[in-house]
Amino acid sequence: MNIILALLIWAAGGMGTIPQTDGQAVSLIQSSVNSAMQQNKENTNASPQSAVKEDPQEEAPKVKGVYVTAYSAGGSRMNELVDLLDKTELNAMVIDIKDDEGYITYKTDNPKLLEMGKPQPFIKDMDKLMKRLEKHDIYPIARIVVFKDTILAKKNPELSFRKADGSVWANGGGDSFVNPYNKEVWDYNIEIAKEAAKLGFKEIQFDYVRFPEGFEKRADSLKYTKNDQSRVDIVSEFVKYARKELAPLGIRVSVDIFGYAASVPAAEGIGQDFVKISKHVDVISPMVYPSHYTTGWFGSKVPDKAPYQTIKGSMQDTHKKLDPLGSYKPIIRPWIQDFTASWLGSGNYMKYGKKEIEEQIRGLKDMNVDEYLLWNAANRYTKDVNYK
Repeated sequence: MNIILALLIWAAGGMGTIPQTDGQAVSLIQSSVNSAMQQNKENTNASPQSAVKEDPQEEAPKVKGVYVTAYSAGGSRMNELVDLLDKTELNAMVIDIKDDEGYITYKTDNPKLLEMGKPQPFIKDMDKLMKRLEKHDIYPIARIVVFKDTILAKKNPELSFRKADGSVWANGGGDSFVNPYNKEVWDYNIEIAKEAAKLGFKEIQFDYVRFPEGFEKRADSLKYTKNDQSRVDIVSEFVKYARKELAPLGIRVSVDIFGYAASVPAAEGIGQDFVKISKHVDVISPMVYPSHYTTGWFGSKVPDKAPYQTIKGSMQDTHKKLDPLGSYKPIIRPWIQDFTASWLGSGNYMKYGKKEIEEQIRGLKDMNVDEYLLWNAANRYTKDVNYK
């Protein structure tokens, strides 16, 4: 009954409004009692004995990693990042293989990828990069931004969301999305994942596995192909399909998801259901940056100023949400904050450094979460942090 209780609490107004992320407005969560009841029914009927989810990377370390842009991976910044991992307990890098604009970030001769995508080889020598990671015992994770893809949307407008005049829709930041209902989009991204696996990546991390923020407000006015499945079902179906397609390659599949999704019923608007997605991945990475929560979350007036309290609360909700999955419960490996959210305005943020990062890690430890990823968009990570 956890999901029903969560719904009642949320309906009572205890969650507040959803904050803004780095230049992106996060959609208000759309949910209903019916969807909550259905999710609860599915969780109750799931039989852990029917199958056991096996980890394709059983020898993988407890991952403590950093985000690395393709520009950094292919440039001089990589020297600094490798040195950081050599000297600390950090042991993994999440590297952009298909970035936030939709560029394939390395040279490829794959005709399927060249037909639909556009290479921008920030990483000029992928083989050299992979050998370097192996030499330094760095666990390589390939980040693929899935449905936010301005390149593909403009190249193939029929795969995107179009306005009444036929032009490709874009959000306030100028980003366009491609349609999760289109299987051609699925196969394109999975083809990139397969190539990444052949290049030597041990894990594929799918990001932006969702519809655009606030999509429920424009779903009926935009032109796009769809079927009778709900947005939540089509997104989780993509994740299930991707894992099935990638299983023969022996790599992990992980998905990034909004952190607050663990604390509320399904976000119908953007099509993200924490449980349905988590059931079909090896690793789930909720983005639980304290700066992304507003007043009232986890009992904090200013969550960004309460890194321990915010992280601990988010992990409590995550465990509660996923424990009913039994053997299907994935590894929980959250994204945590190594940046200062000054855009929140005076009084609503604090400068993040060694202490704040260690407080987040302490919050994870106290909830028995021993894997995490650090996010800094510029890849400039705080020095002298104790990552143990």
